[in-house]
Formats: sequence, C-alpha cells, structure tokens
Amino acid sequence: MNTTEPLTRSDLMSLEQYAEQREDFRTSVIAHKKNRRVSIGRYLHLYFENRLTVQYQIQEMLRIEKTFEATGIEDELNVYNPLIPDGKNLKATAMLEYQDVEERKRQLALLRGIEDLIWVQVEGFDPAYAIANEDLERSNAEKTSAVHFMRFELEPDTIAALRNGVELRMGSSHKFYTHTTTVSQETKQALLKDLSG
Repeated sequence: MNTTEPLTRSDLMSLEQYAEQREDFRTSVIAHKKNRRVSIGRYLHLYFENRLTVQYQIQEMLRIEKTFEATGIEDELNVYNPLIPDGKNLKATAMLEYQDVEERKRQLALLRGIEDLIWVQVEGFDPAYAIANEDLERSNAEKTSAVHFMRFELEPDTIAALRNGVELRMGSSHKFYTHTTTVSQETKQALLKDLSG
C-alpha cells in the first residue's frame, strides 16, 4: 500500500465493521501516534498526520455523524485527504494548548501570526517554514486560532540528509513564543516514513 495515496471509500470500514473493530483499531492508532507528536515549548504541540491517523479521524467522524451514504463519506474524504503527506512534505495539526480559558484568550491574541513562524529544520539546511491553513483562514486581526493545519515542504537533498542521520529540529520564531526542540530519534524515524526516497 502506498502511504501517500489518498484514501477512498474502499479503504474505510462500514459503520458496523468499525463498531466491531473500533477498540482494537483505536489502540493501534494511539500506539502509532506516540512518536508523531513534537512539543515546541510548553504550549505548542505538532501532531504529525499520515494515512493511518487520517483514516482514524474519518472513521470517527463517520461514526459520530452516523454517516453511511456515499456523498457524506466522499465529503469527509475530501476534507481529510489533504492532511496525508505526499512524500515531499510533512503535514501536521498544530495546537496551542492552554488549559486556563482566560490565559488562552490572552495568549491567542498575543500570538497572532504564529502559524507562519513555525519551522522544521534539517541540520545543515535552512528552516522550512509552515504553509498554514490552506483550506481556510484561521486567524484574524484580533487573535490566532488554537488549531492550525500545516505542511512543511522538504527538498530531496534535505530528505536524503535526514536519512543519513543528521539532526532534525523544530521551533517557533514568533517574538512572544521563541522555542526550539530537537526531535527524538524515535520521532525522526516515524516521520521519515512519510517521506519518499
């Protein structure tokens, strides 16, 4: 199976099949996601998507909405398929996670534009900045959103260097949220599976 191919209806379980297999499938997806999360500082977390994580999201949406008609299923596929990396990029859901409601409000106002200042850097190369929210604008003049969808485009020589064992860093260069983190070996190996070559 090509991990960069969009999902189709034939890849999905019916509502009945999913009800029977949900617990096992959920357990395997949670284990799979363990090495696909990168924390940048205390509050910003990137959850890297791939074909399996996207399938899980679609199955959950179909279950919650009790969708079984072809058009409804196609609608969900159209929404979530763009989150599957195509072999030349990494795709992530970025979340700014503040537990306190008032603190969240203050920080989201302060962090306007942060979605364009999050980056991925392979050692020896310039950072690749996020291309954020291509589906719809999630920020306005007052605040940024707590959730952003982003992709990071990587050149073939960058991917090759990463395969050869150089360090992978991620960070934010927003003036009110400047943090860098070195990605663990386990996470780097998981993310390399999203990349061709």
